[in-house]
Amino acid sequence: MSEFCWENWNGEIHATLMFVVSQGKILLIEKKRGHGAGKINGPGGKIDAGETPLQCAIRETEEELLISVEAPVKVAELWFQMSDYPSILCHVFLAGKYSGEPSETEEAVPLWVNLDEIPYDRMWQDDKFWLPQVLQGETLLGKFLFEGENMITKVITPATWPHS
Repeated sequence: MSEFCWENWNGEIHATLMFVVSQGKILLIEKKRGHGAGKINGPGGKIDAGETPLQCAIRETEEELLISVEAPVKVAELWFQMSDYPSILCHVFLAGKYSGEPSETEEAVPLWVNLDEIPYDRMWQDDKFWLPQVLQGETLLGKFLFEGENMITKVITPATWPHS
């Protein structure tokens, strides 16, 4: 798999992630079920039929944390090719404002973390390579090849999108 060709890559699963950043902290979740259960990440999930990535990111954040985000912006597109799971095209959003109180649900436990204390050792291996960049205001395209839960290769390039 290490000589994987991205040229004809097509994400089988289309998904989203949302990161809320406020007052020097980032709102993360400890995922309780599904792909990546036990890991820390941002809220998100699979895009439903007829739903835009932005609509999905907002819906998933509401379902997982019981909050509504305001004015999220797309900051990254991540391509994941995995040896033991279908390929994933993930749209990543950042928001600075929200309403409601982040609350535990059947899917997730909310975690407010200082931006300089993000627990990368409890997250997917790729996160430490792209998340700091988007938190510094960059937009990017990341391509990651995984063998099980081990990242084999990564390619990260600058990218831009129209506002969602």
